[in-house]
Amino acid sequence: MIKIGILGDIGSGKSYVAQSFGYPVFDADYEVAKLYQKNKNVFNKLKGKLPKYIRSFPIEKKEISNAILANKNNLNKIVKIVHAEIRKKLNNFLRKNKNKKIIILDIPLLLENKIAKKEDVLVYVQSKKSSILKNLKKRKNFNQNLFKKFKAIQLPISYKRKKSNFIIKNDFTKRSVSDGIKKILNEIE
Repeated sequence: MIKIGILGDIGSGKSYVAQSFGYPVFDADYEVAKLYQKNKNVFNKLKGKLPKYIRSFPIEKKEISNAILANKNNLNKIVKIVHAEIRKKLNNFLRKNKNKKIIILDIPLLLENKIAKKEDVLVYVQSKKSSILKNLKKRKNFNQNLFKKFKAIQLPISYKRKKSNFIIKNDFTKRSVSDGIKKILNEIE
């Protein structure tokens, strides 16, 4: 099985690129959202660590955002609890798809949390800063301060780019992404 990890800046179109490969995708953001909605155990752990912010189940995104904005250490507490659960979900996904030729990892902190293995293929999604900002501002819950907190826990973009085996230039058109994917698949298959 070939594992392709998708790297890039927040808002660069990583999820779109991941879905465009046409192979099974492990979408960590989706899994985290599901945890907040359905996992009582995660709720209890978060409530225990952040009782001032986490009050109701299912956990509302606003509660998480408020906790992160209030204190930079809160983000680390959240990541620690959530990351353990996401690892389990990832392992289940890998087991379930072990016979697939290729799988895609859409995990925002792929390198930071040392999830990527040496043999994995890393694809960096490159987008213009102006396009990224325009796209981020379209998101209904976009918050500049929250964005900065998440950027602070990520490795530098230059490092991610250097670690990558391939670069897809995403100018937010279907063609730029599909051309980049075709080239990658031709080389690795």
